[in-house]
Amino acid sequence: MPIDAANPVPPTFPRHVGMDQVPDHVPADLIRQVGLTFGPEFLASPHDFMAALHDKQPPIYYDVSPMGNMWHFTRHEDALFGLRHPEIFSNEGATPFPRDPSDYFYFIPIEIDPPHHRKYRNIVDPVFSPQGVLKLEGLIRKRANDLIDEIEAKVAAGGSCEFTEDFGRPLPVAVFLDIMGLPQDMRDTFVSWAMELLHSNDRAIMGGAMQKITAYLKEAIAEKQANPDDGVVSRIAHAQVDGALMSEKEIFGFVCFLFIAGLDTVFATLNNIWAWLAENPEKRQEIIDRPQDIDKIVEELLRRWSVTFSGRVLDKDHEMRGVQLKKGDRVTFILPACNFDPEVFPDPLTVDFDRPRKTILAFTVGVHSCMGGHLARLEVKIALQEWLKRIPNFELKPGTRIEYRPGGVIGPEEVPLVW
Repeated sequence: MPIDAANPVPPTFPRHVGMDQVPDHVPADLIRQVGLTFGPEFLASPHDFMAALHDKQPPIYYDVSPMGNMWHFTRHEDALFGLRHPEIFSNEGATPFPRDPSDYFYFIPIEIDPPHHRKYRNIVDPVFSPQGVLKLEGLIRKRANDLIDEIEAKVAAGGSCEFTEDFGRPLPVAVFLDIMGLPQDMRDTFVSWAMELLHSNDRAIMGGAMQKITAYLKEAIAEKQANPDDGVVSRIAHAQVDGALMSEKEIFGFVCFLFIAGLDTVFATLNNIWAWLAENPEKRQEIIDRPQDIDKIVEELLRRWSVTFSGRVLDKDHEMRGVQLKKGDRVTFILPACNFDPEVFPDPLTVDFDRPRKTILAFTVGVHSCMGGHLARLEVKIALQEWLKRIPNFELKPGTRIEYRPGGVIGPEEVPLVW
């Protein structure tokens, strides 16, 4: 529903947690406890787990979790509908991050539905549009090659390469900090806050991380207001909406959302892809042999290794597949599972660079589609091109067992490589 971002009010719909808080309208035969994001079966192999949901669970079921009860949607068709109908599936209060009720703010623009959503998004579209991100290509290639220089020098001196620390994290996070106008020497601190917020599955730890992020960003915004620069934080701090400067709450909610969204998703995506590449030399060679097809190669890898989910709240009663959803119900579209829908992507776990083109949901769709989607595609593309040009042959360090951390962004903890 339309809300006033300048005067934010905590949403009034309830947050249900546990079996004793399942609403009366939920049929008993649709209640599940699947352990998405934290259960041992999920953590053993997250993407296999989500692909198997199509065989093990109905297309819509009600999941009971310590992180909150909600409907899960796994079908591509249902996700397309829900993500494209914000008048039914609202984004207000749909993000899982705890906030101080006495200092509440909306995450902008993700929690702002039409008709006000677009006016915020217009502020940063020039940076994150396809044309805007192409201006960053030279910077991204330089950062990628600088990191590979460091890796090769370390390996030549007898050291080892741990991909997540040496390339997967520093490349996209450094580029993101360049775009935002935030200091590179804070990179590891920022990432540690993001890890606590996104991967602890403990609302107390999440709340503590949110407090640290809040304190830092309020100071950073004040500094940009006093000393403007070309970064996105400064752009937001000085932007006008409807002919007037935004309120402090609007500015903070916008910057805070981009800060959280930009620190973990591409990092996790690269780590997943490289762990897979290390064990699939024939696919590495196919990528090398087909430079003209790099864009559709990237698209298939993003489909196969989607890393996150999309939450909504019902703004009105609605029925789907015979399931009665009620206003205030929370919903999660399990995007990786939707990208494994066998009705849309036959043999979905197989990486096929020649799949017929279909809409992938790695970055959602509709008015709330990910602002950073074009940047993410470019970063994955450049990472593949520059890495495989210089290090075409590599494998996982013998004895490695890929382990995943719990949380709402799916990525391996470590990817040690040898060559």
